[in-house]
Amino acid sequence: MRFDYSPWLFWSEADEDEQKRQLDLQDGLAYDFGERCFVSALASVQNDQLTLGPGSYIAAGAYLTGELRAGRDCTMNPYTVIRGSIVLGDAVRIGAHTSLLGFNHTMTDPDVEVHRQPLTSRGIRIGDDVWIGSHVVILDGVTVGDRAVVAAGAVVTRDVPAGAVVGGNPARILKWRVPPAGGLSGDAASTTQPKSDLSGKAAEGESWDRRGDVAGAVAGFATRAREQAEAILDRCFVDGLFVDRPGEAPTVRAQCDAVEIADLLLGEAPRHLPAEAQVRRLREWQDPDTGMVGALRSGGGQERPEPGLFDEAAGYHVLCVGYALDLLGSRFPEPVRVVAAAGAEEIVAGLERQPWRTSAWSAGHWVDILGTAVHWNRAMGERGRPGATEALFGWLLAHADPATGMWGSGRPVDGLLQPVNGFYRAARGTFAQFGLPVPYPERVVDTVLTHAADVRVIRPERQNACNILDIAHPLWLARQQTAHRADEVAGLARGLLRDALGHWTDGQGFGFRAPHPTTTGDPATVPGLQGTEMWLAVLWYLADLAGVAEGLGYRPRGVHRPEPAG
Repeated sequence: MRFDYSPWLFWSEADEDEQKRQLDLQDGLAYDFGERCFVSALASVQNDQLTLGPGSYIAAGAYLTGELRAGRDCTMNPYTVIRGSIVLGDAVRIGAHTSLLGFNHTMTDPDVEVHRQPLTSRGIRIGDDVWIGSHVVILDGVTVGDRAVVAAGAVVTRDVPAGAVVGGNPARILKWRVPPAGGLSGDAASTTQPKSDLSGKAAEGESWDRRGDVAGAVAGFATRAREQAEAILDRCFVDGLFVDRPGEAPTVRAQCDAVEIADLLLGEAPRHLPAEAQVRRLREWQDPDTGMVGALRSGGGQERPEPGLFDEAAGYHVLCVGYALDLLGSRFPEPVRVVAAAGAEEIVAGLERQPWRTSAWSAGHWVDILGTAVHWNRAMGERGRPGATEALFGWLLAHADPATGMWGSGRPVDGLLQPVNGFYRAARGTFAQFGLPVPYPERVVDTVLTHAADVRVIRPERQNACNILDIAHPLWLARQQTAHRADEVAGLARGLLRDALGHWTDGQGFGFRAPHPTTTGDPATVPGLQGTEMWLAVLWYLADLAGVAEGLGYRPRGVHRPEPAG
């Protein structure tokens, strides 16, 4: 009984027989438990799915239903109620008598008793290192950011920013445990309650610091970025070649990113070399036998691409070199021969080999290369073997999941990240590039919005260019076919847009990963050409979803172009 109410003592004080009984209890529950977990026999554990990371415990009187995924060292103290779709990060400590309610009743029909009307569930997502006090209520749809604190007795109806301390009913920011990057102005940075709610929305008339004059901020950013574009390119130009970041070796992609950035911000080729010299070099890098572009060696020279579909080190170059040449008014001198020679059976076999269930991004990457190679070949009059392109699109149409609109499956370790990111890559290279409608666009919107509620991806300190682009582009692409959940899409875009504008470093551009005090020292946060090129595209898609893209004064024309490439 003592351990049921003080489970943190169990693995240090329980005897061997008690430990064996606990492990037998966990085996009988048939859920996924990490090492040194504890589940009280006095708890009511009725989950459809349950994962507890190492060192997590469920105390006496707790009531759990639905789907719960908890990281390491999470605590569900006595009489907690956790129901619906819930994700807890690492080291989430939940006080006694607290309720996390990841579902809700509907009441749309006044002639039907509430208990007979359908339930809805958006789920609750809690970040890492979060302390939730006793007698707290957190309602469906809420995301609580990393390192936040929820004071005892709070009723949380809106998202809690990372590092915030919130309390009250409804909960409001009281102070900051970890101040946000760049700080906040006004009372949001003080220890008093701010006027805005936890989602960042505020009353009419407040400034950009609080709710955001989005259009004005976008236009101001674009002016600053254009003024600094030359300096950003200069810092990455070394000995006649571009590097992604100072101190790194030249890469094929860096040359192409420089072309894209110059086109976006300056409307011309980089001024560091004559445009014809840049065209000549990119064309000379294509291997005439395979049609691929091999990687550059660190000491000079170039790797020879491997035959077949596709050399991993050379794959993305089909996209970036092809589009850089297109922006410079040229094209590959040769078709991508490994694709031109592939028949329908080889295409289908390649699609079937891809790790759709475990790594849908990798599978989508493969499809993106294939679709883009088909595009360049057709532009040159090389239509490939009969039925090959039809096999590609036919396979994708036949295998799209009607429930998600995507290919591949989610995973406990990262939720819907893989299928969403894989959808972006696969759809970009095929349906978007060829101007064809995607299957199940409404389900795509639903899936991306569900994914965007995952605290492991969407929090500002967790964002990177790939993951946010892979949210923005599918929503934009689906919007060309449907207005499904349009207000939610626009609201998400505005929030992500505010975050993205804050990731810029003057004179250097964007790092691939967003800067934050908790990520200091991560090389991915250092500004470079890849991060700058990708975030500039992300900004356009988000701004267009938010209805303010005109203020940017640019529209992607390369790898991330919104229009069909034909």
